[in-house]
Amino acid sequence: MGNAQSPAADPRFTSAIRAFSEKELGDLKSLFASLASQSQTEGKYISLSVLKAYSGIKGPLGDRLYDLVTQNRKDQKLTFEDLVIAKGTYEKGTRDEIDEFLYQLCDVNGDGNLVRSDLEAVISEILETISSHKTSEPSSISVFLDAANFTEDNEGSPEKSMSFEDFRNWSHLVPSARKFLTKLLKPSSSGSQVPQLIHQDIDSNMLLLKEEYAWHIGGALSHQELGEWRILYHSSLNGLSFNTFMGNISHAEGPTVLIIKDKEGYIYGGYASQPWERHADFYGDMKSFLFQLYPKASIYRPTGANNSIQWCGVNFSSDSIPNGIGFGGRANHFNLFISANFDSGHTFTGATFNNPCLSKSNLIYPEVIECWGVVPKGFQQDKQEGLKGSVLERFKEDRNMLNLVGLANSSN
Repeated sequence: MGNAQSPAADPRFTSAIRAFSEKELGDLKSLFASLASQSQTEGKYISLSVLKAYSGIKGPLGDRLYDLVTQNRKDQKLTFEDLVIAKGTYEKGTRDEIDEFLYQLCDVNGDGNLVRSDLEAVISEILETISSHKTSEPSSISVFLDAANFTEDNEGSPEKSMSFEDFRNWSHLVPSARKFLTKLLKPSSSGSQVPQLIHQDIDSNMLLLKEEYAWHIGGALSHQELGEWRILYHSSLNGLSFNTFMGNISHAEGPTVLIIKDKEGYIYGGYASQPWERHADFYGDMKSFLFQLYPKASIYRPTGANNSIQWCGVNFSSDSIPNGIGFGGRANHFNLFISANFDSGHTFTGATFNNPCLSKSNLIYPEVIECWGVVPKGFQQDKQEGLKGSVLERFKEDRNMLNLVGLANSSN
């Protein structure tokens, strides 16, 4: 009886503690001491309110996290042993163990059935946390919710629930959600998960790239690439012009985000890791990907089946080299393509990204096209320092040349 009530004797604690280095364990003890002192429990436990404040979530998702960490004891006493066991699984576990933890976390009702209303509550809370707006619009929630499948029979209810495989598939399509959920117990290192959108010359109401969409696309990117995203081209401002597009984006020194809204109302696009430059064949690398934003949100990464990543045809006269920009597939049968006239294009399924048709039909007619330049964190500072260095180097070279001709001293 005594052993059953002693968390220190729990074999899960004994196993979990081995996963941490001495320094990590010391940091965990410091974290627990800090949170327990805020909980006014004489340093013994962490309260629900303090854990929710630490994780940055306030609603049912926070309640569910507390229940999981305390192993559903419902005694409102989160111990140091609880924290070690939870973080041992949550941070040090295998991919399967972490996904299982997240799967249970999204079952906010804790009844063993992850149904649509559970996932809706999770998405709503995530969007409210990452957004500068106080509430999330129902349409914003639905684009992420509609990317999920619920295929498991729910005993005693006509409503189907999400199986573990359903959840993993959804996490693959919406990696931003998984990235958010895996940082709840370590928010100090998470940083902003939404890039800063810079668009001085255009009203934000005209933009396709809403905050939640930027968060969604950013889920497939590194933390460094979530710095500033600057608007380079917008058809409402610049006109549907391929030449203007190419001229505007030629100044981009990093990756770009291309977004299209067609006349059917569908919104989709691609992340191009390489500059848009004239090529007679496919080019690019495996960092690029396709995405959908509306009516549902999904990410489609390269499968490695081929190297047909980016396409940029400019002023070619051969029918075998179509003029325009695109991603994946093959010439004249791309996964996504916009012709150089910027008035039409197409989207087909394909092995490059394993994507479905991104619009209502294969033929697409763009209504709005916009392109953003990705400015990685630290890039501007590095660039400025590089410029300073290059100026100094040029000054030294010029001075050496003057010395060679005996003019340096006379120029002082």
